Amino acid sequence: MAPRLIAREIAANGGWLPFDRYMHLALYAPGLGYYARGDRQFGWRAAGPNGAGGDFVTSPELSPLFAQTLAVQVAEALRATGSDQIWEFGPGSGVLARDLLAALRALGQPVARYTLVDVSGALRARQQAALAEYAGVAHWADALPEAMTGIIIGNEVLDAMPVKLLARHSGTWHERGVALDAAGAAFVWADRPTALRPPIDMAGSGDYVTEIHPQARAFIATLAERLIAGERATGQGGAAFFIDYGFPEAEYWHPQRTMGTLACHRAHRVDDDPLAAPGEKDITAHVDFTGIALAGQDAGLTVLGYTSQARFLLNLGLAERMAASSLPRRANAMKLIAEHEMGELFKVIGFATPGHAWAASGFAQGDRSHRL
Repeated sequence: MAPRLIAREIAANGGWLPFDRYMHLALYAPGLGYYARGDRQFGWRAAGPNGAGGDFVTSPELSPLFAQTLAVQVAEALRATGSDQIWEFGPGSGVLARDLLAALRALGQPVARYTLVDVSGALRARQQAALAEYAGVAHWADALPEAMTGIIIGNEVLDAMPVKLLARHSGTWHERGVALDAAGAAFVWADRPTALRPPIDMAGSGDYVTEIHPQARAFIATLAERLIAGERATGQGGAAFFIDYGFPEAEYWHPQRTMGTLACHRAHRVDDDPLAAPGEKDITAHVDFTGIALAGQDAGLTVLGYTSQARFLLNLGLAERMAASSLPRRANAMKLIAEHEMGELFKVIGFATPGHAWAASGFAQGDRSHRL
């Protein structure tokens, strides 16, 4: 069980564990973490006693129109970079890969290789079943090559990367970690003074809890280095599109956001207690898109654009696809763009290697890069 593993690591670490390490174990510990157990996290129905169903629904499961519309941008990116490869990080159930490959085939866009990268080996069998039709194209990678070319896709992958927690008490910043209570029976918060700070100056001295994202920024920097190396080695470019819920830094570290964005998902319900039932529910934090943009730029990538999911999909023709669809399919697709659903909370950011940047259609209208 994940709690026993975490308790042992707390003891081995002197009685205190940084939250990012706790989150990593709760989500990814082999065979025990939430994404490593082999049951179903993605699905419409709440999980039952046998593990069937799911805890949340992502855009690809919500509507096939998501992948069909995204395919327009991916096809354009493949042409702009001169590549025929796609990399998907955090592919989940494999539904996005399956539908994206089908849509690209319908658009006449060749894909020689579609590589899925997932820290959860338990999900691989489910992905392989979903992609059985594409056995010659779909491949799985356990490690990244030193040089990469092609188009990177990440849908709801950045929000699941472990974060560090910071807590300000009476004007003093602490790193929030996890310890065991006096009886050794439950996990509790434990704060230690730290030199870590949010990336912008937080005025005031009132109590404030928030997250910072060193792992997500390091991930983007690594991908940038590999894509640029691939461009130099082959002459082919690279691009990346990340779709997730989050904010630019001015909104993320707003004075009124005093409790941060950390949230847990289980049986289609949300709670704010990551210390309860670790390994049995998802733990996420909203994405700092300013930090993501800076990480890519600092490593040499060009930002193609940043906008809401609604505007991105509408720029790529979702409305026309909805008009040609059945009423139930239109209703589901509407959740992708409705402001009170996923349309505004979810954002899209795009990058390209320096020698292959272009005016990406997904950001043709409503680009918010100036707000990052």
